[in-house]
Amino acid sequence: MTAPSVRPVSEREARQVAEAAREQDWKKPSFAKELFLGRFRLDLIHPHPTPAPDDVRRGEEFLAKLRDFCETRIDSARIEREARIPDETVAGLKELGAFGMKIEPKYGGLGLNHVYYNKALALVGSVSPVVGALLSAHQSIGVPQPLKLFGTREQKEKFLPRCARTDITAFLLTEPDVGSDPARLATSAVPDGDDYVLDGVKLWTTNGVVADLLVVMARVPRSEGHKGGITAFVVEATAEGVTVENRNAFMGLRGIENGVTRFHQVRVPASHRIGPEGAGLKIALTTLNTGRLSIPAMCAASGKWALKIAREWSSAREQWGKPIAKHEAVGSKISYIAATTFALEAIVDLSSQMADEDRNDIRIEAALAKLYASEAAWLMMDELVQIRGGRGYESAASLAARGERAVPAEQMLRDARINRIFEGSTEIMHLLIAREAVDAHLSVAGDLIDPEKSLGDKARAGARAGGFYARWLPKLVAGPGQLPRTYAEFHPTGHRDLSRHLRYVERSSRKLARSTFYAMSRWQGRMETKQGFLGRIVDIGAELFAMSAACVRAEHLRSRGEHGTEAYQLADAFCRQSRIRVEELFGRLWTNTDDLDRKVVSGVMGGAYAWLEAGIVDPSGEGPWIADATPGPSKAENVHRPIR
Repeated sequence: MTAPSVRPVSEREARQVAEAAREQDWKKPSFAKELFLGRFRLDLIHPHPTPAPDDVRRGEEFLAKLRDFCETRIDSARIEREARIPDETVAGLKELGAFGMKIEPKYGGLGLNHVYYNKALALVGSVSPVVGALLSAHQSIGVPQPLKLFGTREQKEKFLPRCARTDITAFLLTEPDVGSDPARLATSAVPDGDDYVLDGVKLWTTNGVVADLLVVMARVPRSEGHKGGITAFVVEATAEGVTVENRNAFMGLRGIENGVTRFHQVRVPASHRIGPEGAGLKIALTTLNTGRLSIPAMCAASGKWALKIAREWSSAREQWGKPIAKHEAVGSKISYIAATTFALEAIVDLSSQMADEDRNDIRIEAALAKLYASEAAWLMMDELVQIRGGRGYESAASLAARGERAVPAEQMLRDARINRIFEGSTEIMHLLIAREAVDAHLSVAGDLIDPEKSLGDKARAGARAGGFYARWLPKLVAGPGQLPRTYAEFHPTGHRDLSRHLRYVERSSRKLARSTFYAMSRWQGRMETKQGFLGRIVDIGAELFAMSAACVRAEHLRSRGEHGTEAYQLADAFCRQSRIRVEELFGRLWTNTDDLDRKVVSGVMGGAYAWLEAGIVDPSGEGPWIADATPGPSKAENVHRPIR
């Protein structure tokens, strides 16, 4: 059988594919989901959950070993200079067990929980974001996590011991002409006896250049005995017909082993299929529910590093008779970095512990954490470069060459930029979270705004919606956030008053829900096209989640006698800064340039403003915007480089 050609996909079909991949049910409570519905469920996150003593012991023991390794055997400057992680560093990480942090001990792994796995990634990512990306891509989205969640006992016994100690893995979904729209996925997996035959090209395969095992998403054609659909497979990277055609180079993460991989008539045993046919996207999204936390963990680490450098440099550097930290223009940047770093660590630790306890559905929390942390980390690193001035723009190697401390601020800025794109761009995260945030509305009123539904369906939906909103809307009028002594435990004697911020979160949560309801009433079926509005709704929710996490963490630290006064001060500073952003976002829900922007875009795309582009020379090279990905045998040299 030959690989099927991929037909054009309509916007509606693309949405249907994405919708089918979503986890439809909410079997467990969700703090963030309730927040978007105007219900501030502080009880779901406070008191702050804590890991079991045995998990702490094992986690701390590994962190001590990992810290020593990071300090003595990871040369970040060499990785940047040579654009490659030395093989001996990778071998050392394997020996340490770092590739099996999340794998159960019975398969040769360390069995760390999410809290300590993310602490480990933060530690590694602080010395080298490239090494952090290597470990994260292997364990957060590579072979171990999908098998842990969806693999058979035989698959786990066959592959997990390799993943824990010897093999590097990668996750292959993106294609040259397929990014966040998987309905257009072209790579095929055609059934042939007891095998599937893979054909296609995958792009941006993090770890793909050095991987031993691959998780590949491919489309199985519907046929007799085969449901078909996008399906996940474990593929040996050395299988005949697998070719790594290029090792890609990027703005940052210069040592990342990211490539282009071609599959030509690659035979994959049916026993290597993960889950049933058609479950591939659901497996990918479920894997990312907790896998996404690796990015905010490393973002929090970058904030910690930025704070350290800002503190040390701003004390040493004097201008106009005093350290630059004492100048308000610089001091406000330092305050932002300190307060935001505290909040990011609060978000990561809270979300990780919630993932470990498995009492709550954290799909929205993890997505909010990724969205918020990636944006905040980029801004913090940019502010650090500004604080350092010309030295922030100068490379670490150049600084060292002229006798100054080799601070890689510009490198860290470049390295942080990818986090706004990795594992779902900011724009896609806005849409993904917005869809989950309005799920309750669509579940009761979705048929009302669906043009393809019959009048009978719409009538039944109207009845359901009437009952839901009759119960829900009155609860948005008033709440505990209007009572002055609510959340009093967050205003202990001698500490800053955080209770006022939690009351603000409660009031803003109800306001957010009212705004969403009003928008749905106003735009109905056109709501999904209002991406600017939806993005602001999500950003408000992200700020409220961050404020909640910061306050809960501050009280948790105070109750344990760990820097309580300082934690309360940082949480207070963060919440005050966040409230300003929230108020601006609320204002921009209804006062914005969205309509005008659409007209300008239409003019740009129609060529009305082409005259504005005159007077420049475009330095871009020749070639197509999107490389040809026609299935067939590879014509390139195989640059696959397994590390042993």
